[in-house]
Amino acid sequence: MTAPTDTDTSGHTSGQTSVPELAGSAVVTTLAAAVDALGGEERTGQIAMAEAVSEAMVDGTHLLVQAGTGTGKSLAYLVPALLHDSRVVVATATLALQHQLVERDIPRLVEAVGELPGVDASYAVLKGRSNYACLHRIRAGVPDDQGTLVEVPQGSMATKVLELRAWAEQEAEERGSGERDKAPRHTDREWRQVSVNHRECLGAAKCPFGQECFAELAREKAQRSHLIVTNHSLLAIDAIEGVPMIPDYDVVVVDEAHELVTRVTQAATDELFAADVDRAAKRSQRHVDGSEADDLADAGDALRVAINDLSPGRIDVLSDALGDALVSVRNSARACLSAYPKGESGGGDPDAGITQAKGAVQEVFATAERMAANLESDVLWVTEGGSVGQGQRPPHLCVAPLQVWGPMRDKLLTDKLAVFTSATLRLGGDFTAVASSFGLKPTENVETLQFPGGAVERDDDTLPWRGLDVGSPFDYAQQAILYVARHLPPPGRDGLGAAQLDEIVELVDACEGRALGLFSSRRAAEAAAEVVRERLPHLTTLAQGDAQLPELARQFVDDPHTALFGTLSLWQGLDVPGDTCQLVLIDRIPFPRPDDPLMSARQRAADKAGGNGFMQVAATHAALLLAQGTGRLIRTSTDRGVVAVLDPRLATARYGGFLKASLAPMWTTTDPAVARQALARLAAAAHSDAR
Repeated sequence: MTAPTDTDTSGHTSGQTSVPELAGSAVVTTLAAAVDALGGEERTGQIAMAEAVSEAMVDGTHLLVQAGTGTGKSLAYLVPALLHDSRVVVATATLALQHQLVERDIPRLVEAVGELPGVDASYAVLKGRSNYACLHRIRAGVPDDQGTLVEVPQGSMATKVLELRAWAEQEAEERGSGERDKAPRHTDREWRQVSVNHRECLGAAKCPFGQECFAELAREKAQRSHLIVTNHSLLAIDAIEGVPMIPDYDVVVVDEAHELVTRVTQAATDELFAADVDRAAKRSQRHVDGSEADDLADAGDALRVAINDLSPGRIDVLSDALGDALVSVRNSARACLSAYPKGESGGGDPDAGITQAKGAVQEVFATAERMAANLESDVLWVTEGGSVGQGQRPPHLCVAPLQVWGPMRDKLLTDKLAVFTSATLRLGGDFTAVASSFGLKPTENVETLQFPGGAVERDDDTLPWRGLDVGSPFDYAQQAILYVARHLPPPGRDGLGAAQLDEIVELVDACEGRALGLFSSRRAAEAAAEVVRERLPHLTTLAQGDAQLPELARQFVDDPHTALFGTLSLWQGLDVPGDTCQLVLIDRIPFPRPDDPLMSARQRAADKAGGNGFMQVAATHAALLLAQGTGRLIRTSTDRGVVAVLDPRLATARYGGFLKASLAPMWTTTDPAVARQALARLAAAAHSDAR
């Protein structure tokens, strides 16, 4: 291998253009036609991204693209995807973006360029089975705790379930999709009455309604389509867990890629409640003649006792009681499965009660077996109990993979070409941290693999990748101020102190509302809201939990003299351009909690491997969230405002430079008077515009 060239790992090179060479005129021509037909305007970053995506699809080099808000990144990858010579999968983290792509972006693009030469405009959306209504469950009934199929559930749910059933039948009659997103408003519990998971499904071949099955029809459409839109979780189940969910493809575009590691981890995480074991045992009693179902119930009781004797937190070594309980659940579940009658219903219609009861036991068995193994590659912990809905959620066990970069590398990136994109991928000024979390090595950056003349050296084990930052159409230095409250004391464990609360009141008062407060805990958000209500009664102050998030967002937009305070779901889930939001408050750097079982285990593993666990895990996690949170401020080219970080460590700690380098290039100050004066000017301008 030749010596590395004079480069950094950000995708920018000394003496070389940072934008890839044109992969072909077709992508530029088609993109221009699409932009023109949609009434848009040419954007340099969008063109650069489209060229880079097209080139990656041709040369097989993995690509990370940071594209700021307003770049038009969805069009920049959809156009090359439609022109690619084989199927392309687009995976999103959120249903909101998936909905935007399928209901707006792709149909408009297809209408604009679908008839052009070389464009395959067929597309489909693909979700997990439980996201579709199940006609068998709707027509045959829902199993009760004993596994008996009940036509209509009793109690307050009945009316809503009947409404959902009527909707599903109408969808079937009209050849609709039967997707949950299009159903009448409902709760998770109500939806479970009209849907099944993959273990409960009878299978298309056995189900009497298989020809009408919404999930199967969606898969058939996907088989016929060039472009498939799905989610990170389904991508992980298909590629990493090896469960075939998506038709064959060779290119995947991962949008909202900053969320990928979290979503893959969630897809590979299992939970086990003692109540799960009880339910599986009860359902089995109708179908198992021996004592196996009773033995499983006894094992569930032992598990409940073992869990209740544990303190919440990570379990590094299984206690004898917990180890024995898990082994007992595993063995009893295995015996119970073996005791089920073979052939189920004797060759006639399948018995849905048996299939679904057996599925519950299989799930208990698989989870207990994984937990009992207590592998070094997994992290096991017991949760705290807590209230949920109208009842109490008991403590239970969770198990998650210690890391996902290995499976992602071996089972996704080795076989597929991946394009990762987000507004937040360059952390600390380069792509190394995020690329490593996906399973791409810093030494595999193409800038370090190049021979003189531009050829890339690679072998069978090398996965070359490049990073590209196409910038943003926004002028952050002119539009936004980053104010770091250096004079405040560092945040403590006891929540917000008097100095922080005073600072919050002064900043919110200066901008007369128009403030989004992003807090590290619900307690901090509520404490801040209470103080602001008391000291600034002329403003409207909302706290997360006062209403559902859509309703809070509506009130925030409707009344300019409003402050909205909340936690993590507001960090990434709120888009409020214009004068509505001119101040984003962040109470502290969003490091993971020291007692977070999974993050603390990952940090410890990085230290053991000779790395810096704090920087690789905690600081990277904080940088991603901080970049997403500060990104709530500037959503259009006319937005103006202040991001106020009330944690002095951003200015004083050694890692502060890494965190600030992960943010948009805002003009920075540590002077509170400068921040307040800027907010007051913005408030005055908003008053003037309103007149």
